[in-house]
Amino acid sequence: MNIFRSKQQPAERKEPPVGNLDAVQQEPVRSETGDSWEVLRGIFGDDSRVAGAVVNEQTAMRVSAVYSCVRLIAGAVASLPLHVYERGGADDRKRIDHPYARYLNREPSPSWPAGAWWEFVLIQMLLRGDSFCYIQRGRSGQVTGLMPLRHSQVVVRKVLSDNPRQAPTLRYLVNGDNGAFGCDAADMLHFPGMGFNGERGMSVIEHGARSGIGIAISADDHAANFFGQGTKIDHVVKATGKMGENTQQAFLDAWRRKYTGKNATGVPLILTEGLDIQELTMTAKDAQLLESRKWQVEDIARAFGAPNHMINSTTGSTSWGSGIEQMSIGFVTYTLQPHLNRIEGELNRKLFQGSTFAEYSAAGLMRGDHAGRSDYYSNALGGTQAAGWMTVNEVRRLENLPPLKEGGDRIYAPEPSNGPNEPA
Repeated sequence: MNIFRSKQQPAERKEPPVGNLDAVQQEPVRSETGDSWEVLRGIFGDDSRVAGAVVNEQTAMRVSAVYSCVRLIAGAVASLPLHVYERGGADDRKRIDHPYARYLNREPSPSWPAGAWWEFVLIQMLLRGDSFCYIQRGRSGQVTGLMPLRHSQVVVRKVLSDNPRQAPTLRYLVNGDNGAFGCDAADMLHFPGMGFNGERGMSVIEHGARSGIGIAISADDHAANFFGQGTKIDHVVKATGKMGENTQQAFLDAWRRKYTGKNATGVPLILTEGLDIQELTMTAKDAQLLESRKWQVEDIARAFGAPNHMINSTTGSTSWGSGIEQMSIGFVTYTLQPHLNRIEGELNRKLFQGSTFAEYSAAGLMRGDHAGRSDYYSNALGGTQAAGWMTVNEVRRLENLPPLKEGGDRIYAPEPSNGPNEPA
């Protein structure tokens, strides 16, 4: 027995479950509301203010135009079905019942329904520039779930190779709810926004609509103060004679009761003793406050790529056409398709291998009215000496109808007709 051994054993050293400890130590502490650098910028003040307003993810979503654009795009993507296909030949593909389709269309994890998850993904992409989701795998490498992560929880690090001809890879350091961990790019779904530079995407509110959002916030605050004070703000009262302090105070009290606050009334104020009132400030119409706010709505919608008429802004006709079908096709083609392409590309290179791939079905958003759909389906099914390019079951699937067991998967091809000089 060693009498010099201490009775209290030293605590066992536990290494952090990350690959690069130096990189973690160099990272600032992160909070629930965002990066610590953003918090410090808000405290000490610098270029985070535009037109006197702080522009970040939280303040931007308080602007109705920003909220409407994000709600429109995120809701539209979340409503689209995401199917998994198996590619056979060059142009042949078949929809399959893949086990990963459950995570993409029903629930990525037990606490996240798929619709809310996709909205979360698009909100992070639009407002922060990137969206992250950790791929949970079993012992055999099989995907067992998808864990959505806030933008502020993830640090992206570019890992350079000793070989200058080899492309760098990405490694992700995650400040999770149960502790920090690191993972390679193969275990992280990284959905970047527009302008991905190899590490991060571009945020719409940071690069495309920062000034417009700042002006809109300031305009909202100004309008609230403008109408909260009873519209008429600054006036001067002229008196022919001298007014005592009691008379002045009585006049001010009467003015406040009638023309300020939410309880202001339109009852005129009776002036005595030769008093005359002159207005010093411009009215809302003279200052073009309302026109300025309308312009900011259009400016913000332009940055998000959202059509004005789809965020309840009636500012004239759209160049995408006058019909509902043409406008829906334009919205899918020019607004949603870039986001869908980036999401599909990330899913297919991280979750699926070989000839298996995932693809969104946007046919439901591109449908017109009943008459337009009937004409489209008639041409697609064929007839009157024209070959078809869709089957009956494909049409019924678009209309949420059950397939036909007999003849539903056959494409119509007209029989060749005998010419006038050909034998019967």
